[in-house]
Amino acid sequence: MAHPIQFIGMISHRRQSEIHPPTGPVVDPDYISRFAQAHEAAGFDRILVAWGSTSPDALLVAAQAAAATRRIGFMVAHRPGFVAPTLAARQFATFDHLSGGRAAIHVISGGSPTEQKRDGDFLPHDERYHRTEEYVALLKRLWTEPKPFDHAGRYYRFEQGFAEVKPLQQPHIPVYFGGSSDIAIEIAGRLADVYAFWGETLEQARETIARVRASVAKAGRDPAAIRFSLSFRPVLASTEEAAWARAERIIARIRELRSAGSGGPKPESVGSQRLLEAAAGGRVRDKRLWTEVAAAVGAGSNTTALVGTPEQVADSLADYHALGIDTFLIRGFDPLEDAAEYGRSLLPAVRAAIAARGIPAAAE
Repeated sequence: MAHPIQFIGMISHRRQSEIHPPTGPVVDPDYISRFAQAHEAAGFDRILVAWGSTSPDALLVAAQAAAATRRIGFMVAHRPGFVAPTLAARQFATFDHLSGGRAAIHVISGGSPTEQKRDGDFLPHDERYHRTEEYVALLKRLWTEPKPFDHAGRYYRFEQGFAEVKPLQQPHIPVYFGGSSDIAIEIAGRLADVYAFWGETLEQARETIARVRASVAKAGRDPAAIRFSLSFRPVLASTEEAAWARAERIIARIRELRSAGSGGPKPESVGSQRLLEAAAGGRVRDKRLWTEVAAAVGAGSNTTALVGTPEQVADSLADYHALGIDTFLIRGFDPLEDAAEYGRSLLPAVRAAIAARGIPAAAE
């Protein structure tokens, strides 16, 4: 099943990145609006709003961004365990209506015990994923069931649960799902509409796709129906030499900012471990997968980059597309400025590179 290519960006509640320490108010409504509008003008299909255990509420940040835009969709990160599924179902369905059918949920079970404990969650890793499965199954029921129903499960219990508000999108809001552990991939096979993972090497990505498709098949679903979203941090310039010079400035700035701090513990997240595994194989993997940032910051998030001219990076993304990936989540180290540049140069170049290989890459 061929899916149109999609591009997802990412917005935050204030200006910040690995090379830009946070500045200004914690919640900057004007920046949120301008950041979202820049992605819409650049031609992105959707924007991620991340979740952090000390951050402003992602759904409310998305609501501000939705009010400032007209077309672009949202991928709102959400960690099960802190809000009852009955309430979350109504919150997301309400947002879907207020945004005109632009909602999607990015379900993150939690890769860092430290992060989870800040919100009072002390479940071990595998238990978090089992809870997620019950939670997401309930979201889908609440979004689609025409009558109230009772539920008594391992983690949730309620009587006559019901959502009067159903999503504008039918049959339900798209569910993005992340996690690279065995239990995560097993559950993704049963529940995910889109499986989202960080920028691995081509060989790693081929392996991940095969594991997820096998899990989907085991669950009795069509393996071709699931979509794959892969995340990168493109570093662009007009020449390859200039792009690598920019990459060197980025890593130097990151090391400067982190010199006073510590490296922190090894991440529990299997996704993080896979990025560190890629980094251990060299600072550059495949043609231009740059791993130094992931190694420098402990790979706790989307930190692998593709470095080169827009056409060179587009060619690398086309290599991943050939593996079955049709969605690319891209964000820069100069977040707002890079989003605009991606719209000018990278997005058209990726569509052209994929079309040149004989595969239509029309925007959705």
